Order: sequence, then C-alpha cells, then structure tokens
Amino acid sequence: MANTNTKQSKIGTVLRVTSGNFMEMFDFFLFGFYATHIAKTFFPATDEFASLMMTFMTFGAGFLMRPLGAIILGTYVDRIGRRKGLIVTLALMALGTMLIAFVPGYATIGYLAPILVLTGRLLQGFSAGVELGGVSVYLSEMATPGHKGFYVSWQSASQQVAIIVAAALGYALQVNLEPAQIADWGWRVPFFIGCMIVPVLFVIRRSLQETDEFLARKHKPDLQEILHSVATNWGIVVAGMMLVAMTTVSFYLITVYTPTFGKSVLKLSTVDALVVTFCVGISNFIWLPIMGALSDRIGRRPLLIVFTVLTILTAYPALSWLVAAPSFDRMLMVELWLSFLYASYNGAMVVALTEVMPVHVRTVGFSLAYSLATAIFGGFTPAIATGLIQYTGDKAAPGIWMTAAAICGLIATLILYRKSAMPQDTATYQPTSH
Repeated sequence: MANTNTKQSKIGTVLRVTSGNFMEMFDFFLFGFYATHIAKTFFPATDEFASLMMTFMTFGAGFLMRPLGAIILGTYVDRIGRRKGLIVTLALMALGTMLIAFVPGYATIGYLAPILVLTGRLLQGFSAGVELGGVSVYLSEMATPGHKGFYVSWQSASQQVAIIVAAALGYALQVNLEPAQIADWGWRVPFFIGCMIVPVLFVIRRSLQETDEFLARKHKPDLQEILHSVATNWGIVVAGMMLVAMTTVSFYLITVYTPTFGKSVLKLSTVDALVVTFCVGISNFIWLPIMGALSDRIGRRPLLIVFTVLTILTAYPALSWLVAAPSFDRMLMVELWLSFLYASYNGAMVVALTEVMPVHVRTVGFSLAYSLATAIFGGFTPAIATGLIQYTGDKAAPGIWMTAAAICGLIATLILYRKSAMPQDTATYQPTSH
C-alpha cells in the first residue's frame, strides 16, 4: 500500500510541476502558429515576406532574454528554492501573455502596438529562461533512483500537450470561423483561453513541495558565488549549449514553424498544417518518455550519438522529398520522422544536461546552457528557415539548418562523454573538467 501511495504521490508531483511548463510553452507555440495573423495585426508591411520576418524576429527576440533570465532567475531558484522560482516564472509568463492577447492592433494605436507586443515577448523570454531548467532540475531531484531519464522526460512531454491543445484550438477556429474573422479577432481566442488557465495553474503550482535534495543542502550560494562557479565551468556550459542546439532547432522546426511552412511554402491548407502539427505533438509525447526510460537502461551517450547521426544523414533528404511533390501525406510522414529523431534525442539529452552540471549551480547552469542554445539556434529557427528559403530558392533549406544543429549535438556529446566506459545510469557520471 505504501508503495502505491508513493507512486501516486510521484505522479501527482510530476503533473503539478509540469502544468506550469505547459502554460509557458503554450504561449510560445501560439505566437508561431498565428504568425501570419500577428504579422498583419502588429507589423503591417507592403511585402508579405518583410511582415512575416518582422514577426519571427519579434518571436526570436524573446529568446535573447533567456540567458538573462537564466542567470537572474536561475540564481534565485538555486538560492531560494525550486518551488518559489517556478511560481515567479509562471507570473512573468502570464503578464507577457496578457500583453499579446489584449493589445490593440497597429491600425488602432500605431507604433505602440508592436512595442507592447515586443515587451510581452521579452517578458515571456525572461521567464522561460529558467522555466525549463527549473522544471528539469525539480524532476531530476525528485526522481526515484535509476529512473531520472524517465521522470525528466516529462518536462518535454508537457510541452507536447501544449502543442496538441494549441493545434486543436487552431483547428476548431479554422472550421468554425471565416478566414476574415480569424484574421480580425479569432487568432486572439487561444491567448484569451491561456489567460483564463493561469489562475488554475497558480493554485496547482503553489501546492508543490520543495525537493528533499535542495532542503538537505547546507549552503545556498549567492549571486557572486554562482557566477564564479559558472565562469569556472564555462566549458561545460558551452558544451551543454551545443548539446541543446539539436533539440531546440528540431523542436521549433517541427512545431512552431510547421503551420507557416505548410501554408506559405508548401501551399497546403491551414487545416492540413494544423492536423500535421497535432500529430507531431502526439508523436513527441509518446516517444519522449519511452526514450527517456531507454536512456536509463543503456545510458545517454548511445542515444545521443545514434540520433544526431541519423539526423545528419536524413533531415535534408527528407525535406527535399517533401518539397518535390508537396502533399498532406508526405508532410505527415516527414514531420513524424523528424519528430521521432527529435524526441529520441531529447529523451536522453535533457536528463544528461542536468547530470553534467555542478550540483550547487544546477539550475542556473542548465538554464544558461539551454537559453543560450535557444537564443543562438532555436528561437530564430522560424526566421532562419524563412530567410534560407527566400535567399536560396530551395524550399528544403530548413533541413540544412537542422543538419548543422545535429552536428553541434554530436560534437558536444563526444566532448562531454569522453570516457571509454560509461555506466548504465549516467547519474553517477562526472565529466572531466574543461
């Protein structure tokens, strides 16, 4: 009976901590899903390409705030506690969402509209700078021995629920509203729903308990100590950033960018693109915990190497096959393959990143590596993909960007796991200093 109660308690904790993570990512996805409508509302331009690029650059600007959020909020979490930090990040994200949901368009308030939307994105980015790290570290510290990969994988899995819900809302709007209604006000509806969910998530997250591992620590480092430790371990942070590059580029390519790619590049219907995105979310949700659990059994390194190599070999050819004869079936097949590559790699990557970071700066180290990767690689993926297609004339060009990110992931894996014999559970592994 005690065993059952413990298991139920663990499940409940996972649901509570990842519920806020769902909200954080839900808003990010919405911005990408409705990029074309946001472009026309807040960034009007005579050239559709210029308008869309301004929107994606605003989307990417939020990621530039992530490293700052990682340092400031990460220090707060490592010093004050995991629970309090996760509540603060949710509050900041909610404020950013409200700005985007309620700000009138450019036609109503002029240049103030894009400025306020940009402010909302910056707040979301600052918050998200530590959200993923805070959730991942919390899950790793409350996991049962030998199952860290499985538990930590639910951080990413909760993001997939956000994709599924956002895509389902988009589909419902598409079949129930006229295109003019969606362009005028319909695209704001999911943001309004997000705002209404926030109070519920606050109640859920406030019920979290602090992790035993954090409470057992006698010394809580201050900002100066944390910055000194991060500077001392800069090599691990940089390698961690490269490790995340594969995850963040592939993730934003197959989720946030997919509706725009399907509609604007492949000229498929919006409904087709949203259905594909919905299926990608389900695929990711299934594969992430499976591969997280597999990494507990065979180690992180084999999965990281196999799936970076597979991505290098197949990402561009798969997209080339798709654009040669665009169709719903081909897009679904290619996106599900890329989903398998992403989820299999990420299932091992996230827990690996929590393990290679020094314990006393685990949150800020993880968050800084992750946020730098999203700022440099992932956050601008929709803009880079759009630009590559525009300037090369190759509709499969986003595959080149995903391949480059996979090369970064492979190099980082080889650097961080230099030892010839790795234990099955890499939680015992301490990388050589850099």
